[in-house]
Amino acid sequence: MLFHYHLWTPRVEETEKFYASLGFQVSQRIGKKDGEFESFAPPLDWDDFRDQSIQFRIIEMKRGATNITFGYGKKVMFDHIGFLVSEEEKVDVLERAEEIGLTVQSNERRTFIHTPYGFRIELQDHFDAVQSLYENRIHRLNIETKTEGLEEVLKQLFDCPVSQIVVTESDHTQLTLVNLMGDCAISSTDPNGIQIILSK
Repeated sequence: MLFHYHLWTPRVEETEKFYASLGFQVSQRIGKKDGEFESFAPPLDWDDFRDQSIQFRIIEMKRGATNITFGYGKKVMFDHIGFLVSEEEKVDVLERAEEIGLTVQSNERRTFIHTPYGFRIELQDHFDAVQSLYENRIHRLNIETKTEGLEEVLKQLFDCPVSQIVVTESDHTQLTLVNLMGDCAISSTDPNGIQIILSK
C-alpha cells in the first residue's frame, strides 16, 4: 500500500502548518540544536522553540493511512515514497530488486531501494507508521523524472502495475501532485509547490 512521501524543504514550519490545516497530526519532530539531536514533539509547538535555531531533520505527520515526513533543506527536494508491506511482501520485493540490479539499504526500522530515477522507495513493515489502514489513503502521486521506465520498474518490484503512481518525463525529478482521500473536495498548493487534492 502506497502510504508515504518525504521532502526536504527550507519552509519547514509553513509545511507543517499547511498539512495540519488538512487534518494531519504531528507525531514527531527531531531537530539538531547546539550540535545535538533532540525531540521537539507535541505537546511542544512552534511558539516553544521557533527562536532556538533548530535544524529539523524530520517532522512526521499522520492522517489515516497517509504518513508524510519532511526536514530542512536549502531547497525543495523530493526524497522518497513509501509502501506499507507485510514481512513476506518485503522479502519478495527485495528479491526482485536484487534481480533487476537495484541497491538495497536496510536497518531495523525501514528499508530503502535506490532507483535510477532520482528518488528512493521505502518499504515499511511497521504498521504503526499509519493511524489507519483504510481511512484517508493516497489515491495518486504524480512524479516527474528525468529517465523513462519507472512504471515498469514498479511493476517488476511489486509484481503488478502500481496505478497510484503517474509518471511524466521532465528535466528534473519532482513530486508535482498528491491526491488524497478526503470527506470533501479541496484543491490547494503546499508551500513546496505540490498540488494537493482531497477527493472522495
